[in-house]
Amino acid sequence: MKSAVVTFPASNCNRDMFDALEKITGQRPHEIWHQDTDIPDVDLIALPGGFSFGDYLRCGAMAARSPAINGVMAHAERGGNIIGVCNGFQVLTEMGLLPGALMRNRSLKFVCKTVQLKVENADSTFTNAYTDGQVIDIPVAHHDGNYFADDQTLAELEGDGRIAFRYVDQNGEATKLSNPNGSQNNIAGIMNKRGNILGMMPHPERLIEDAQGGIDGRGFFESIINSLN
Repeated sequence: MKSAVVTFPASNCNRDMFDALEKITGQRPHEIWHQDTDIPDVDLIALPGGFSFGDYLRCGAMAARSPAINGVMAHAERGGNIIGVCNGFQVLTEMGLLPGALMRNRSLKFVCKTVQLKVENADSTFTNAYTDGQVIDIPVAHHDGNYFADDQTLAELEGDGRIAFRYVDQNGEATKLSNPNGSQNNIAGIMNKRGNILGMMPHPERLIEDAQGGIDGRGFFESIINSLN
């Protein structure tokens, strides 16, 4: 699987994403700087976490207007796969490729811990290596991960099966206590209508080998590989 990782000023998870893709795919991803205007023909573009442009204006707002974004948009229009993790999720909403917005955490504090996610739709490009209803452990680290959308958008996401992951407790129940940021409907990750773009706040790239404390994040990347075979 050919992939590319786009790095913005103040991205701080680009190396994690780069290493995860290289280890799982066996191929070195292309490194794309935010000012690059040419993005190679790849199977996947990844927008990593961090604090692009210092979260100036709004999280992801300035990154969404970087020169490289034109290539990302063209890739999306061709049906190419795109993932946005944490800040990358924020960038995707600012680009208009995913609906809704990521607001300040309900606690108004930065949250950094491992949470439980429920796989809500295992029949997608990004989740097919899991099973429906499977509960996995994935780390989070964000200050603005509170997903918000209007009622109509939420109904469409729910009805169309476009919610990929939801914050739950160890029993798979979506409770207030299991929600680390106040996201509506405990939403942790969503997809676009076409199913080729996913944004999520948790970091699957941080849990792909035993040395990191677990491998629950591997299925995310293996799902993308499966979809290409």
